[in-house]
Amino acid sequence: MNTTRRALIGRAAGLGAAAALPGALLAQTSTPTKAARRFDPEPGDWRTFEVTTRIDLPATTSATRVWVPLPSVQTPWQQTLGHTFSSNGQARLASDGAQGVRMVAAEFAPGAAQPFVEVTSRVRTQSRDESQARRRAAEDSATLREALKPTRLLPTDGIVRDTARQATRGARGDEAKARAIYDWVVANAYREPKVRGCGEGDIKTMLETGNLGGKCADLNALFVGLCRSVGLPARDVYGIRLAPSAFGYRELGGNPTSLKGAQHCRAEVYLQARGWTAMDPADVAKVMRHETREWIKQAGNPIVKPVYEGLFGGWEGNWMAYNTAHDVKLPGAQEGELGFFMYPVAESADGRFDSYAPDDFKYQITARQVAA
Repeated sequence: MNTTRRALIGRAAGLGAAAALPGALLAQTSTPTKAARRFDPEPGDWRTFEVTTRIDLPATTSATRVWVPLPSVQTPWQQTLGHTFSSNGQARLASDGAQGVRMVAAEFAPGAAQPFVEVTSRVRTQSRDESQARRRAAEDSATLREALKPTRLLPTDGIVRDTARQATRGARGDEAKARAIYDWVVANAYREPKVRGCGEGDIKTMLETGNLGGKCADLNALFVGLCRSVGLPARDVYGIRLAPSAFGYRELGGNPTSLKGAQHCRAEVYLQARGWTAMDPADVAKVMRHETREWIKQAGNPIVKPVYEGLFGGWEGNWMAYNTAHDVKLPGAQEGELGFFMYPVAESADGRFDSYAPDDFKYQITARQVAA
């Protein structure tokens, strides 16, 4: 770990994390299952990927619509280079019209035989490490206000605000508060493999029931909602893993030949000294639960600790972002808005297809690294 990151972690933990984080969380396990691992993503060489989504529908008996998310962000860590698509229906580039969410929308007439749509996006990605970042230009005030608003699944009052205030008690400054919330999520929430897809992100229900098990769209939404409720602009970043981790963590990578189930939501918080800063407490929980046969319960375990430290302020560039939107309205959809949009979506007169069942609603996602 570089010395700059170590200083960032030390300052924040000293100010705010201790009040929220049980001492056992950072304790080493008495019998580590493996030697210490390395996880230290740093900005460097860009990687270029072509990401292809192919959807094949059954013969239609009614009008059927399909929406495929496109990477819609241009950032210091991801550049979207372009899209191509083909279909035997009526397909077009489209937008939600409110939050800048881009997609390919396709429509098939009743009786269409073997309807399909195939979309390929080309992106460049690199790893992030905001602990080394110098102060950036101030973010647009409208963007920051948007990143403080409650959403349908992320309220910022009641039990959400009460929990955040408790987690950040004693923390001074935005960096310390963000660290305290990150630590609170790692200490109190956990990866629940029985949750379908990436979860739903209904944080009020999670807190009211005390059931803090979930997946990335639950745990990182919890981080985002808690941050917003105490005045820290934060947002979910919805995307998909494209390639294996360069650090050997099985759970932090994707199989580029078959990315079904590789969707992954991350988070960002806006810190005055660093701008938008990468966060991913959900992946810490995933490594704790799945990286080894045993469910690791301490973030200080030598397998978990590098990830716990590295995902506060950084993430690896083997992942592509689609968008940062909540409560997404799909153009022309009959059913209601989506809590988030990182899976292909389709609907017919019989209702919406199950995006979490790619073997029933048949779609495949693949990626390949190409020369820049």
